[in-house]
Amino acid sequence: MDIERKQSELIDHFVKQSSTLEGQQLSNLILEATSHPSLFAFSEIISIPNLAKLEGTQYSSSLDLLRLFAYGTWNDYKSNAGCLPALFPDQVRKLKQLSVLTMAETNKVLPYDQLMQELDVSNVRELEDFLINECMYAGIVRGKLDQLRRSFEVQFAAGRDLRPEQLNSMIQTLSSWLGTSDNLLHLIQEKIKWADTMSEANKKHRKEVEDKVEEVKKSIKADVDIRGHEEIFSESGGMMDYEEDRIRSKRRRQPMA
Repeated sequence: MDIERKQSELIDHFVKQSSTLEGQQLSNLILEATSHPSLFAFSEIISIPNLAKLEGTQYSSSLDLLRLFAYGTWNDYKSNAGCLPALFPDQVRKLKQLSVLTMAETNKVLPYDQLMQELDVSNVRELEDFLINECMYAGIVRGKLDQLRRSFEVQFAAGRDLRPEQLNSMIQTLSSWLGTSDNLLHLIQEKIKWADTMSEANKKHRKEVEDKVEEVKKSIKADVDIRGHEEIFSESGGMMDYEEDRIRSKRRRQPMA
């Protein structure tokens, strides 16, 4: 099962569950969702009306934690650990995985030193094990470990939840892309139209050339036929003259009676 389909099924599962829960049960559901090894998107869960009811209650920190998993990183958690619930090992691993995805959004070559600092990893072996076992095997990234250059070359990275402040920028980007696509489509259509016109012109020119060739062939054939008849008649006339001359010669040689 591909990662996108798995994500969709998990999101549907948690959305349906959260729509009927309240208070402590919702807090437990958030713990389950942020610990799940195959779930990496949370914005649809955040949008459930029941979760908004946690604001201002003793469970509001659970909602803040869910927002952190949707948009934040491991470093963000460390900066706000005093007002957030303590994390279980599965949540720590998940938040570090999400941190790798965040880094891959803006840079496709991630230096080992930067990764080790962001993930609180002390050595290269531990970092490479994490990238292979927890990221690549999980299907959220693909890439190449370059030990010589001490970097991770990202070939693919799953997208994270879109932050609210990114919406306007995303809309502008999509609008610009749509405008560019429309212009490109118009140019392609013009090129197709021009190609069709040139094709018709070429066909017409070829037909004209072929017709002229046929006319020349017919003209040459007619000329050859005429010349052939003239030669035949010329040769017949020559034979008749020769016979007449021969008869006259015989008459002159006959003796007188």
